[in-house]
Amino acid sequence: MSNTEFTDGELRREQEFIDGLYARVDVLRGDTEAGVSDALAQGSTPMQARLERDIMVAERSGLLAALNAVDGSLCFGRIDLADGATHHIGRIGLRADDAERTPVLVDWRADVARPFYLATGHTPMGLTRRRHIATEGRRVTSLHDEILDLGDATRTGHEDPTGDAVLLAALNSARTGRMGDIVRTIQAEQDEIIRAPHRGVLVVEGGPGTGKTAVALHRAAYLLYEHRELLARRAVLIVGPNPAFLGYIGEVLPSLGETGVLLATVGELFPGVKATAADTPEAAAVKGRAAMADVLAEVVRDRQALPDPVIAIEHDREVLMLDDGLVGVARERTRAAKLPHNAAREHFEGHILNTLTDMVAERIGTDPYDGSNLLDASDITQIRDELAENPEVWSAIDQLWPRLTPEGLVAGFLADPYGYVSDEDAAAIRRPVTRAWTVADVPLLDEAAELLGEDDRVTRARAERELEAQVAYAQGVLDVSYASRTYEFEDKDDEDSEVLSAHDIIDAERFAERQEETDHRSAAERAAADRTWAFGHIIVDEAQELSPMAWRLLMRRSPTRSMTLVGDPAQTAEAAGVGSWAGILEPYVEDRWEHTRLGVNYRTPAEIMEVAAAVVRAENPAFEPPSSVRSTGVRPWARATDDLPGAVAKAVAELTPAEGRLAVIAPRDLHRRLAARLDGVTAGAEPDLTRTVVLLDPRQAKGLEFDSVLVVEPARYGTSDLYVALTRATQRLGVLHTGALPGAMADALA
Repeated sequence: MSNTEFTDGELRREQEFIDGLYARVDVLRGDTEAGVSDALAQGSTPMQARLERDIMVAERSGLLAALNAVDGSLCFGRIDLADGATHHIGRIGLRADDAERTPVLVDWRADVARPFYLATGHTPMGLTRRRHIATEGRRVTSLHDEILDLGDATRTGHEDPTGDAVLLAALNSARTGRMGDIVRTIQAEQDEIIRAPHRGVLVVEGGPGTGKTAVALHRAAYLLYEHRELLARRAVLIVGPNPAFLGYIGEVLPSLGETGVLLATVGELFPGVKATAADTPEAAAVKGRAAMADVLAEVVRDRQALPDPVIAIEHDREVLMLDDGLVGVARERTRAAKLPHNAAREHFEGHILNTLTDMVAERIGTDPYDGSNLLDASDITQIRDELAENPEVWSAIDQLWPRLTPEGLVAGFLADPYGYVSDEDAAAIRRPVTRAWTVADVPLLDEAAELLGEDDRVTRARAERELEAQVAYAQGVLDVSYASRTYEFEDKDDEDSEVLSAHDIIDAERFAERQEETDHRSAAERAAADRTWAFGHIIVDEAQELSPMAWRLLMRRSPTRSMTLVGDPAQTAEAAGVGSWAGILEPYVEDRWEHTRLGVNYRTPAEIMEVAAAVVRAENPAFEPPSSVRSTGVRPWARATDDLPGAVAKAVAELTPAEGRLAVIAPRDLHRRLAARLDGVTAGAEPDLTRTVVLLDPRQAKGLEFDSVLVVEPARYGTSDLYVALTRATQRLGVLHTGALPGAMADALA
């Protein structure tokens, strides 16, 4: 749109600024794309040039990703200072090309931008005016000015008398099936949490709609900005309750220019395993108990076997007998080293070989007359070396102290858990070995990996094989390079032919090492593949739902205990969930953690919140819900029906918004029947939240929000699940039921 189409001077001036800003962005984007293209076009080059090219591609691609992510919504505000200076605020920062590198656009996370979020008429923080700039793509559509210096008589015609227009517009806007950032509307209580120091554990508690998830995501962006060097190297992990939720929040950080964060569920935190099966609530509860750590330790100890009663080993036409006494001594000495099982195997091997060596030496080296030993040290060494080449010796060691994998150990335990847990618990968790992994299995696998460790010799042997393959490949590259240079200069004079080739300055071993040193994966990508990775910071959403075993896994990923935990104990639904912050944290940090609470509900209208609060108060009379900031004037409704699928189809037609999204929240066993009556709606574990109508159960709906919500058969939910279901709507709520409503809910809807 041409600037001349604006008749309003203020709009025109802001459009001119935006046009200039995007002109600069287009230049940056063009330079970046051209630089990446040129670098990629270099093709095969000597090693140093290739390394420089790869680094340049990575850096420029990161800049390009940030520019593309924020395109169309780059600048959203301006602050005018009492000294006459102005600053435009945006999702990322940009500087001019002058010698001073003057800021053109201030990153929202910078200190100079903080008054945009905190200044009030009572405490203006040096501001005279705060301006919110609304855009569609690159076009300025409206301005909203807040006057912070009442003594300033200047008026633009865009003043917002209440200062709430931008916030209310965002709250009332139609949902898209993806969470948007709140960078334009961060409130003061949220800003304090976002910018809190990142050392230690910060707990952010908040009821439905308080913006705790958005605050946590913006906190991740802020920490990456404030501690870029540390966190870019160690990465930030964000743990969500399910894949649908991660998809829902997945665009927030890219919209803020951050693309290097790892988002994962607990079921994705063991490399090579993705949890696809579902446990019963009873099984998940058993697997999630802290006592499972001791159970798995006992399972490992039981794999360190004793002979029953002896193991006979044929060696040099003699039979050596390993009984439980001899092996028991070797086992206890090995355990005394307090090493993980696989790492300790080398010690056990040594003890067994020494025991067998003593047997052989005693038989062949004892003087029959005086009982003295006739063998010297070299003879003993030779005997031991010969035993180490005997396959029967290694077969016995494998039987007594086998190499174990986490997957094999856990699968074997779950196939036959009797004797390790009570018969009732064993019946709940027992399953065939061939079954897929569940979310509750992943912490067990991680615990098993800690107990087992890894035999360094196996790792070293693998690394040596990989290096040999890389050296062979590097030698081939150098041979091709040498052959090419030879062909190029074979018809030239001797002076030209003395130009150095890659063969002359680097050998295959060094070439391979340089290749190995160059890992262009982001920290997040490397962390996803490394079970032992220590993250710079971890953010956990719906933290109250995680089991004690899941917390053991996460704490291993955060040895510095730098974490932000987000949740609401009132919404605890998982049987294995800890549900209290003290219960989660005291085993790891005792009382060294901070707690803050968000008390304002931005999502749920007062009319809906009244019904949801009544449900919880029936169980907990002292419950205090978050305070809703708005009222729509639309009361929730409830209807009884004898034809549930038909009534749902009719209600969906009534509730589906012209713009936005509708969620039907129903017990999982009803999904197929209901989906059959709803056009374009499917039942599944990972729903497509971008569809106009989506079918969920209460657990899938956690953390999500929709314009309208239809809750089906509420009497079948527990209090926590029902509270979650009732608080997903931003505008309208309907309830359908075949039996009686829960008493408190019926009273609130009357």
